[in-house]
Amino acid sequence: METPFNILTLVSDLEEKMAKNNIKVLLSKLGLDVHNRGVLTVAKNLRDSGMDVIYIGNSTIEQMLETALQEDAEIIGVSSLGGAHMQLGKELIDKARDKDIFKNRVFIIGGAIPDNDIGKLKKMGFDLIFTSGATKDEIVSEIEKKFKQKTC
Repeated sequence: METPFNILTLVSDLEEKMAKNNIKVLLSKLGLDVHNRGVLTVAKNLRDSGMDVIYIGNSTIEQMLETALQEDAEIIGVSSLGGAHMQLGKELIDKARDKDIFKNRVFIIGGAIPDNDIGKLKKMGFDLIFTSGATKDEIVSEIEKKFKQKTC
């Protein structure tokens, strides 16, 4: 016997989805950097915390931003262990501003980032910077906090 359509169940399901407020995160590697163990670990940790994670591996900045638009990602995170974080990070932020998607998203960079570059990356426009010693709890809580600040 078929279950009759129940509008209350439909409304309840919608309210539950809205209450979860899953944050959609796009993660990628900058440039030709092939060191992906850290970003894969971060992707798993974010997914385990209830976020929707899309990992696209190495990509160009244009591919990254296009995917963020197509997937409606609220967080754009890049990983850099190869030392190109300043140059490619600036290019990412500049192109995001040019495409008018910068102000509506949280931009994150993580990896092997020297302490003296953290302030420069913040001035550049990154909302959050995580060095290789960041814990799962720090990353998850900071992303959730910054997401709420930027979307409210």
